[in-house]
Amino acid sequence: MRKIKALLAPLAALALVGPAATAQQSHHTPIKVEAVPAPALAKPALWKISDADTTIYLFGTIHLLPEGIDWYHGPIATAFAQSGQLVTEIPEVNQGESVSLMLKHGTLPAGQSLRGLMNAEEKTKYEAAMTGLGLPPAAFDRYKPWFAAMALAILPLQRKGYALDNGVEAQLDKRNKALGRSRIGLETLDFQLGIFNGFPPDVQKTYLFGVIDALPNITQEIDKMVGSWSKGDAEALALTLNTETDDPALYEALLTGRNRNWAAWIDQRLDQPGTIFVAVGAGHLGGKGSVQDFLDDRGIKTVRVQ
Repeated sequence: MRKIKALLAPLAALALVGPAATAQQSHHTPIKVEAVPAPALAKPALWKISDADTTIYLFGTIHLLPEGIDWYHGPIATAFAQSGQLVTEIPEVNQGESVSLMLKHGTLPAGQSLRGLMNAEEKTKYEAAMTGLGLPPAAFDRYKPWFAAMALAILPLQRKGYALDNGVEAQLDKRNKALGRSRIGLETLDFQLGIFNGFPPDVQKTYLFGVIDALPNITQEIDKMVGSWSKGDAEALALTLNTETDDPALYEALLTGRNRNWAAWIDQRLDQPGTIFVAVGAGHLGGKGSVQDFLDDRGIKTVRVQ
């Protein structure tokens, strides 16, 4: 991958970071969390798509956040209150099912090990990274490179106080349940896991070692990403997240292909009356090849409301 920034896309654009975090927690000792100062009042971006009898709000999310970010107010709170249904990347999945699917897709075939896929130089670098994070080098030996990459990227954030319970989807889900409303997904967890599982082993290894290279600066980059999100600066966020990789197929699988599919779903949903609130990873809603770009290709206008 060309830059650290490209490695951050899955953390804001794939809901599978949730299963990755819960699966990781189930295999390791408790995480020591550092105190994080509460950020200022946040005003993340919100868009609206509408016709004569349908309104679709489009909101970019961050799946893991530190405690204390106040973003649910103003137009976002109003839009959510007016909506009859919550639409997220995947529907609600319980922790047991998440971990089960993660292990199903992320476990190497019998007789293989993660470090066994590495040459001597790669193994030394990987083991040094694991030790630096306070993890035993054998901790992820059973798992595929993409699984280890996701887990290693999430761990420093968890230690700094980023948590799924503070993330946008978790907070919206609590409010949605309190209102007794339904929640559906644009994709399934099985599909999202299949994206990474479908990459060839060499691509998965490239991703893993890219994450390892990024570890010294990953929390600072995520802080910067959340800062842009909190200010509603969709273009700056897109620059952070949507740097293309050396593999166009990877970029298509992670971002643009899914954005194209979601734009088609929104187009079809406009044929049904009502108001819904669509909340997807913020990386999908900014820059070239965003959901809005594909909606524009279909002649559908999106209006920024915050």
